[in-house]
Amino acid sequence: MKLNAQFNDLKGQSVFITGGGSGIGAWLTEGFVAQGAKVAFVQRSDATELCDRLEAEYGNRPLFIACDITNVDALLAAIREARAAHGPITVLVNNAASDNRHSLHEYSVEDWDRAININLRPHFFTAQEVARDMRDAGHGSIINFSSISYMMGNEGYPAYVASKSAITGLTRGLARELGKDNIRVNAVMPGWVLTDRQKELWVTDEALKAHIDRQCLKEEIAPLDIVEPTLFLASSASRMMTSQALVVDGGVVFTG
Repeated sequence: MKLNAQFNDLKGQSVFITGGGSGIGAWLTEGFVAQGAKVAFVQRSDATELCDRLEAEYGNRPLFIACDITNVDALLAAIREARAAHGPITVLVNNAASDNRHSLHEYSVEDWDRAININLRPHFFTAQEVARDMRDAGHGSIINFSSISYMMGNEGYPAYVASKSAITGLTRGLARELGKDNIRVNAVMPGWVLTDRQKELWVTDEALKAHIDRQCLKEEIAPLDIVEPTLFLASSASRMMTSQALVVDGGVVFTG
């Protein structure tokens, strides 16, 4: 991984990432490993191969814990396992999500609950669990992955759009509540990041061209483009940033 910046204060920090074994999450795991952080991550699918590669390349093996994040008890147990292995957690990255497409009329109550239980509920309970570590340490950074999907008013996955909007609200509420303990809470708002999953399921030449035409920067957004903004929010380089939504979308939506 070729990074343009080094965040030296991340070395040795205990980092916990949800969905850190595939897609953007795997890139985030590698980014923190490359900084010398002690990284633990949860993933449903086996991520041993990723851990083997990172250990060989960086001499720093992340801790992979198999977990379905819809099971809150299992998720909290994974955080405690990470704490036991790496020490109190000072950086939390809530990355895991499911953007499966669906319409309004085909969705059941069970479908809705599952979407929320993947895309929103874990963000609350992971923050609840790690806040004590961060308070005791005197600092901490929680980074919640949202999306520009709700800012664009996208159709085709309303449960996902609703949950991503709620993540921004949760981020701001937690930033206010936890700020007195020097815990920062920010959101990352990726644009259309071309992961393998996106390419396999939804990217077409026509759709991609139309989207890039909307961007100020006329380039595809790669997973690597999300890594350094996340490292920045985790680092003390952003020490006075909290309650913010950091948009990384090539200039599709505008804030301020």
